[in-house]
Amino acid sequence: MFKTETMITAEELASIQGTPFSPWIVDVRTREDFRAASHWIAGARHCDVAALKALGQLDRPTGVVLYCDDSLKSRRAAAVLSDWNGEVRVLERGIAGLIVPSKTGRSGSQPIAMVRRRSDLGVDGEHGSRWITREHPKIDRVACPWLIRRFIDPDAEFHYVPTSEVFRVAADLKATAYDLPGAPITHEWERCSFDSLLGAFDLRSPPLDRMATVVRAADTGRPSLAPEAKGLLALSQGLSRLHRLDDHAMLAAAMPIYDALYAWACDQKTEPHTWREHEPNAVRAP
Repeated sequence: MFKTETMITAEELASIQGTPFSPWIVDVRTREDFRAASHWIAGARHCDVAALKALGQLDRPTGVVLYCDDSLKSRRAAAVLSDWNGEVRVLERGIAGLIVPSKTGRSGSQPIAMVRRRSDLGVDGEHGSRWITREHPKIDRVACPWLIRRFIDPDAEFHYVPTSEVFRVAADLKATAYDLPGAPITHEWERCSFDSLLGAFDLRSPPLDRMATVVRAADTGRPSLAPEAKGLLALSQGLSRLHRLDDHAMLAAAMPIYDALYAWACDQKTEPHTWREHEPNAVRAP
């Protein structure tokens, strides 16, 4: 039997979910149960118990969190990784304790972000999805890949092509187009593609909502929505100039910026940063 310290609560997992410090989150429900499910924990991969041994051969410094319908089944799955050097934890109460039905048919409030199955968008929780958009990204076309990698599909791949080629290449690659008119994920009224992506996968949490306001403000030219938008816009334009010949290098360079923005959004406290002349080590500017 596993010790108490190998368990992780929903609140503890939520505090690191979507960050670079997140463990691998692995859904170990049977293939049949997983395919029948409407939601899974955001950022999770599905892996049959029989395939967990191969997972144990991989190096993951931040460890692994396993979940199933309940914690007892997850504990049995964790026994497969008993010889693994990394940390193996089991989600307390399992996923059954997270999905709370509501009168609208949507999942209710839960501490952990959940993602809704969208096979029509190439996301089934089992294989890496493909996404494609216009070349030379600035904000939405970087924010959306960040959201997909951190919360929807950790193994997703992204393609940037000339605008006129997006839909043709999307058909060839069986990729989902985003952030251009006619795409499944795009601007809707005053909301940007990041908003559309959140809605499509039923992703809801206070930090993501707070972050979405900043992204929307920067991407739609409405800085009055969030004062942080001007900073995000400046950084995005600067990165675009630095990596104007390589869109994937731009995406790689911007990922830590969105990680930092999400970390800021997770902290509800206001933390002013001001210079005070009376501080002992303060140096007056010439």
